[in-house]
Amino acid sequence: MHEFEYIVCHGSGNRFVLIDCVAQAALSEAVAPAALAQELCRSHGGLDGLLLLVRVGGEFGMRMFNPDGSAAEMCGNGIRCVARLAAARHGAGQRFVLWSGGRRYLLAREEPLPGGIPAFGVRIPIGFASDDFVRCGDEPFVDSPIPDLDPGLRFSFLHLGNPHLVCRTEWSDIDGLERLGRRAAELPGVFPHGINVSFYRPCGAQRLFVATCERGAGITLSCGTAMTACSTAACIGGLCRFGVPIEVFNRGGMVRCLCTRGSEGTATSLCGNATFEGEGRFVLDRDGRAVLLPESWRPRREETEAYAAFLEHLKKL
Repeated sequence: MHEFEYIVCHGSGNRFVLIDCVAQAALSEAVAPAALAQELCRSHGGLDGLLLLVRVGGEFGMRMFNPDGSAAEMCGNGIRCVARLAAARHGAGQRFVLWSGGRRYLLAREEPLPGGIPAFGVRIPIGFASDDFVRCGDEPFVDSPIPDLDPGLRFSFLHLGNPHLVCRTEWSDIDGLERLGRRAAELPGVFPHGINVSFYRPCGAQRLFVATCERGAGITLSCGTAMTACSTAACIGGLCRFGVPIEVFNRGGMVRCLCTRGSEGTATSLCGNATFEGEGRFVLDRDGRAVLLPESWRPRREETEAYAAFLEHLKKL
């Protein structure tokens, strides 16, 4: 049986299986990625999704699948890991393009984080309307109620290639957030394709804490596009400033966002780690299911330890 390579990686604690389909093009023909996502995420103890590095014409692209097999248009934490793979194995360069969900994103290798942790940045154009939220009108939906979802909270809708609802709070109610995410999934008349829901709160000048319930995955330690959306909403609402870096914390770590607004619209740059925890191999059995080869696993302990030290550093901030 043919063996395929995979990497376990994470951006801000958002953990994925990453596969180089540029070098392993045969995999795309051998198995459906939705089934592969379900099997590999489950086999590795519950990861947050499957990332595929692919070619899009003469440029690179990312395909992302949630643990339940559903496709995601964009993943801010995942695209940094895909960018690292493209740069390391295929000479993508210092600045390059990655496609995801039919959109073109600008990626850049950034200065390493403390401890030599590899870091990448992505510039994400911000939209304020899409068919993911039926109540979008001519004006942005900002700090407004959605009674069907919750009668007491106020939300902002932002589209970053994938749809987000964000809500400013003064505390991080993870159980309440999970209930809100489940409720959103039960409202196809309002959110036809599902939606990511986040709470954010200020924790200092130009500092936010964000928690997210991701469609297709549930509560995760981190969501890159959610942190980007929350930073943008905080700038629009006057809580943070445009053009000044924002430190965004979550249960998985920290990223930096820089929100800008001009004649070409609103965009936010997201910069953070792209950590590879280890590499292994798997085969496909006769039924096309992925079977891990445990003896092939090669952990990258130095990277894992460096990120653990970085988390300890964050606790002191």
